[in-house]
Amino acid sequence: MAEELTLYTNPMSRGRIARWMLEETGVPYTTEIVGFDGAMKSPEYLAVNPMGKVPAIRHGKTIVTECAAICAYLADTFPEVELAPKPEERGNYYRWMFFAAGPLEAAATNKALGFETPADKSRMAGYGSFSDVMNTLEKAVGASPYIAGNRFTAADVYVGSHIGWGMGFGTIEKRQAFVDYFGRLMERPSYKRASEIDDVSMKAAE
Repeated sequence: MAEELTLYTNPMSRGRIARWMLEETGVPYTTEIVGFDGAMKSPEYLAVNPMGKVPAIRHGKTIVTECAAICAYLADTFPEVELAPKPEERGNYYRWMFFAAGPLEAAATNKALGFETPADKSRMAGYGSFSDVMNTLEKAVGASPYIAGNRFTAADVYVGSHIGWGMGFGTIEKRQAFVDYFGRLMERPSYKRASEIDDVSMKAAE
């Protein structure tokens, strides 16, 4: 019997990334919606994620938090769906997935908070400057159809989610390369299915 797979999420959170990734795998899973009304800081949920944040997944006895880790874990755990390149072809896959988890996440968050790294302090920031990150990302998504090459992978779920979310909320510039790249991803049936599930969940919570 397959181990039970549970997604802990909220439709108004980064849990949408994990949902999309799960839909890409096609593996059955259950969902537990965790509210911002205190449920995320409850003892029950803190036993799942001590940070008191979503998303998280439980796969049998294994718990995984952090969106990039969830994407990588699911790709490795279900290799038959081919959401990770072959080990010898994973350079760009790892590079851009963790670029998004590090420099891109930090730069976009600081922009949203109205913080700009002083020019004379850019060496202290892991991402350098916001323009450095945007220019680097633009080159990456313009180099090939997908972030790790010619085939869609879990890295596209993660990087693409950051780009789509960022353009929607104004923390990532709407450069044509970003619009074109995310436009391709939005056409995926699994992306549409995941978005519909979360949108329905949001309306139900209103």
